[in-house]
Amino acid sequence: MNQHMAQQAPHTPHGTPRGTPHGASQETPREHREAHEQAPHQGHRTHPENSPASPHLAELTQILRTGPFHLALRAALAARGLALHRVQHKLAQRGIKVGVTSLSYWQQGARRPQRPESLRAVRALEEVLDLPARSLHRLLVPEGGPRAETAERPAARSYRSLFDPSDALHALLAELEAPADGGLHTVGHHEWVHIGAGRELSRRRSLQVVRAHRDGVDRYIAIHQGDAGCDPSRVTVTAGENCRLGRVRRNAATAMVVAELLFDVRLRAGDTHVFGHSFEDGSGGQSAEYVRGFRFAGGQYVLQVCFDEAALPVRCRRFTQTKAGAPRSGQQELTLGGQHRTVHLVEQGVRPGIVGIGWDWG
Repeated sequence: MNQHMAQQAPHTPHGTPRGTPHGASQETPREHREAHEQAPHQGHRTHPENSPASPHLAELTQILRTGPFHLALRAALAARGLALHRVQHKLAQRGIKVGVTSLSYWQQGARRPQRPESLRAVRALEEVLDLPARSLHRLLVPEGGPRAETAERPAARSYRSLFDPSDALHALLAELEAPADGGLHTVGHHEWVHIGAGRELSRRRSLQVVRAHRDGVDRYIAIHQGDAGCDPSRVTVTAGENCRLGRVRRNAATAMVVAELLFDVRLRAGDTHVFGHSFEDGSGGQSAEYVRGFRFAGGQYVLQVCFDEAALPVRCRRFTQTKAGAPRSGQQELTLGGQHRTVHLVEQGVRPGIVGIGWDWG
């Protein structure tokens, strides 16, 4: 099983290599797996997708799903084209008194609405900005979730829930002094996996778009876990667009490789970054699936698996899991393309959990 993780996510093979990117965003591959969010609750108000066209609309729709609150508020203000004094006036018409300074602090992330009267103002803001009911409020006080003062970043899954040998992964991350929250979540991720003539995972390549949900992020941790028999010393990591390779750590017992991908810029909250990287493996045994675990909810994930013409599977299927070891759901048969020998899946809005493609050999 190959597996990867999204954020800092590993990818891991099942009878296949594994791997996971980490550091900046939060995805984790497992048995080819990666670790991402929930669409905002829709009430009686107009959804942003139905509002007048705006260059900020796509960003608003995305951030309302992922948060954090201050970025979502900032995007809503930009999409609606309302100055803070106009917002204050519209709130006052609804009997809500909030200062322009407070609104400014909220959108900058300098302060968070926490008191009951401030949370009532947030609900009124949803009306003023023509947003779905609770779309802002849920980023502060998720249903059944933490209190506002503890909800400082998008809700994340633990590595342990997405990745079986989590102790080994935590040890490697500790060597790189990687924080539990790498500060990034996925906006878009296109991943290519190549299965060789010997039915082994030979290579995987990623092009990612991430958004920082805190200031100061300047790296992403990519995690790869190979299939049974993988020799981590033979796995090569290559930095692609807009990043360079930093430290690399390996664990032979779990066939795991963890690599730093360093950005040339230090991101602020709300900034996006596009970068690419790849893992050359080919040292593992027969691969039977590729999975990616997502720690944070996020945007679009596209996975393509390409098979060598000398090793074609008889059946392919996509699936999802809420956590490692959980029953598989969302299973759907995939048709292998003729000339290019590929199958693919597209997740428009990934949620925390696991997405993968499995296949059967004849």
